[in-house]
Amino acid sequence: MSLLVAVKGWDPAPWATRLSARLPGRAIRTWPDAIGEASDIRYALAWKAPAEALSACPNLEVIFSLGAGVDHLLGQPALPRVPVVRVVDPDLTARMAEWVVLQVLLHHRQHLAYAAQQRERVWRDLPQPAARSVRVGIMGLGVLGERAARAVAGLGFDVAGWARGRKQIEGIDCYAGEEEMDVFLQRTDILVNLLPLTPQTTGLVNSRVLARLARDGALGGPVFINAGRGGSQVEDDLAAALRDGTLKAASLDVFETEPLPATSPFWQMENVVVSPHVAADSDPEAISDYVAEQILAYEATGVLRNRVDPGTGY
Repeated sequence: MSLLVAVKGWDPAPWATRLSARLPGRAIRTWPDAIGEASDIRYALAWKAPAEALSACPNLEVIFSLGAGVDHLLGQPALPRVPVVRVVDPDLTARMAEWVVLQVLLHHRQHLAYAAQQRERVWRDLPQPAARSVRVGIMGLGVLGERAARAVAGLGFDVAGWARGRKQIEGIDCYAGEEEMDVFLQRTDILVNLLPLTPQTTGLVNSRVLARLARDGALGGPVFINAGRGGSQVEDDLAAALRDGTLKAASLDVFETEPLPATSPFWQMENVVVSPHVAADSDPEAISDYVAEQILAYEATGVLRNRVDPGTGY
């Protein structure tokens, strides 16, 4: 019984090494150069590999997504009709919460303005609002969103969350559905997107949504932070909002096209922080351990935790 590591843009060797240690006696294959006998493969660990690489394995039983999202798999029509399992790993979840906290604090504590002053050798303190007067809104209240919301709230910010379905998180005001979207946006100074990419969330953050954010906030204008999926934002609308003052600033870790093209206006915008999709990097050791535990539990009980509903991406 073999496992296939099918990753695009990553070195598969660390994954194969860790899996070999955690699942001794099993053959660990790697795509595209060392698949071996495809009929032996029962499990696949995938990140952005083409569905054809997986459908070539006739006895495949389970696909494990190696990132926080599963849209890279579910959007492919040739994907084999087998269970897809998303990673719910404490390491990945903690990394996402760290990045969200970092970006919220960066804008709250006016780092971009102080960095500009440093370049100009200007020594001037700026009025600083208290965290409790800044309203943060988290879009997406799954495992990652809930952890991020709790982390930001723990610093004293006024935090609310929005999801397609009703959620309950102690200490966090939770909004749900289209009917509550306006109220959520109107009370938000810093909007954080952690939604998965689905047909319902594609292009969700557009000019209409950005224009509905709070205009009376303590930061002097709303901020957008995206570590969810680039397909959730309409980048032409986002760039226009950053130019005309609809948005004060943004932190963007994900984009419609990755790597971000050299022609993108975001590279040269002084009110934008760009990072190369690193908010929650997948750690081979931690996630390989998680997948190995899942496989052993599945073989013992027939149960898979964190299976994804293809219709929602959750």
